[in-house]
Amino acid sequence: MMKKYLIKTTSLFCFLALLSWTFQSSDQINRASWLIGTWENKTARGSVYESWKRIDGNELFGFSYSLNGKDTIIFEEIQLIQDQDSLFYIPTVKNQNDGLPIQFALTSMTDTSMVFQHPYHDFPQKITYRLIHQDSLVASIYGEHQGDSRTIEFPMKRIE
Repeated sequence: MMKKYLIKTTSLFCFLALLSWTFQSSDQINRASWLIGTWENKTARGSVYESWKRIDGNELFGFSYSLNGKDTIIFEEIQLIQDQDSLFYIPTVKNQNDGLPIQFALTSMTDTSMVFQHPYHDFPQKITYRLIHQDSLVASIYGEHQGDSRTIEFPMKRIE
């Protein structure tokens, strides 16, 4: 009798743990929703913006741009896509990679940070986003470029 109880209890515990893990891993896109809004990175050459919106329950869409008078100059379009239990950061950068998207896989996530990697990409191989406060974040790119290790950070403030 005790053995059956232990088996049922253990089975229930395993099922609940699996259910919890599945829910958490398939909810990554919602955990990334702190990106939604418009962010500004002030540079010596002017401001660069990154704007994010929710497309549906499995996708956020972002783009990086600058303003030149009344013109909007788009540099990059980004899809953040939940595909089953995986989250992908997929940028398409003007004048790079023949205009084709590159897929970076999520390798680490907390409630305030995300790390995406593509070890075979020329540069960068790693992209991170860290939420500092509700109104500020730092996006960073890392990797090897022409034999040198490089890190570039983009501190941003929320403007919308």
